[in-house]
Amino acid sequence: MRDYCLAKPGAWADQPWEGDFVAKVGDKIFAFMGSESVGLKCGANRAEADEWVLQYRDDASVMAYIGRSGWNTLRLGGAIPDDEIREAVDVSYETIVAKLPKSRRPPHD
Repeated sequence: MRDYCLAKPGAWADQPWEGDFVAKVGDKIFAFMGSESVGLKCGANRAEADEWVLQYRDDASVMAYIGRSGWNTLRLGGAIPDDEIREAVDVSYETIVAKLPKSRRPPHD
């Protein structure tokens, strides 16, 4: 999953807190990369992101601190299909890119 996140245009790895690896585009985080999970922006608000938690009760949870803003933790290797997790990474990335000033957005293919 880490390779998938970092293959996005303009993506780069950072470790802003000891032991926590993230994928950023510009200066914004779009994925919190754990060994068994990934934290992503799964909705514009908590109500949208709750769809993941309702559908995958054992494998999706509200992220601490920033969950109210639509961030979830999705467990890897569980009930959530890999292609859905990759799609969630894509959505998180695109959501964060859209918030960057146009001059700082990476070029698209």
